[in-house]
Amino acid sequence: MSVGDTVVRVLDAHAKLTSPAGALARDADLYAAGMTSHASVNVMLAIEDAFDVEFPDELLTKSTFCSIGAICSAVEGLLEAAA
Repeated sequence: MSVGDTVVRVLDAHAKLTSPAGALARDADLYAAGMTSHASVNVMLAIEDAFDVEFPDELLTKSTFCSIGAICSAVEGLLEAAA
């Protein structure tokens, strides 16, 4: 499963979006699509579990979790750094 597929699966389970994450463009605003700040914390924790990574403090920003593309970029960076 690709990073993007996993992120979409996590979003569907935890983001409480008004439509399926897979129906959104990679750059669509997840907050405009219904994700709350509380849900974004649940998404972050689920992403950490799914990829066995930990987001450093500098990535704990609204912009890191604003879109599927932003989340994928952050995760890919963390996975590269861990390799």
